[in-house]
Amino acid sequence: MKRKFSDRANWRRIVNKTYASVRLNEDRFKGYVTFYQIHQLREPLWKEYMQSRLCLADEGFVWLQHFPENEKYVVTTMFNAQLQVVQWYIDICKEQGLTDQGVPWFDDLFLDVIILPGGEVLLVDEDELEEAYDHGEITKQDFDTAKEEAQRLLESIHTGKFIYKELAVEHLQRLFSGSIRRRS
Repeated sequence: MKRKFSDRANWRRIVNKTYASVRLNEDRFKGYVTFYQIHQLREPLWKEYMQSRLCLADEGFVWLQHFPENEKYVVTTMFNAQLQVVQWYIDICKEQGLTDQGVPWFDDLFLDVIILPGGEVLLVDEDELEEAYDHGEITKQDFDTAKEEAQRLLESIHTGKFIYKELAVEHLQRLFSGSIRRRS
């Protein structure tokens, strides 16, 4: 199992960035929200989904992460340089926490859910989850938790109860609009 940190301090692709983290205790969301804007990078990050090629990281892109309290997932909303959503990426996790420096982290359970702006929903990395279980990297309970959490999230998305589509845009504007550096 891999521990992932919201500040991405070891992401070699990135040369210059802005990072911030804030704790919220609101009616709709309790937990940490992190802001990560890319100012300079060695090369853009591209992914291919359903015969479409998407740029996920480039100069000016913003990644907003939600670490909801007492949940088994973390939501990353990726915005392009024009602050349009590129995708919502949901990592299923065993647990989440904070470093001594106050940086949110999560222990990744491999299975992920992706929502594209056109409404397509993808469940990805099932093979990685199965390999991790087969190789003893995770327990049967971890495996079952990942599958159950993914199903719960998919149901939430399909029934319109997934709040992070609206929250991400709202939190970006309300919490971090002053942190966003525009390219000239």
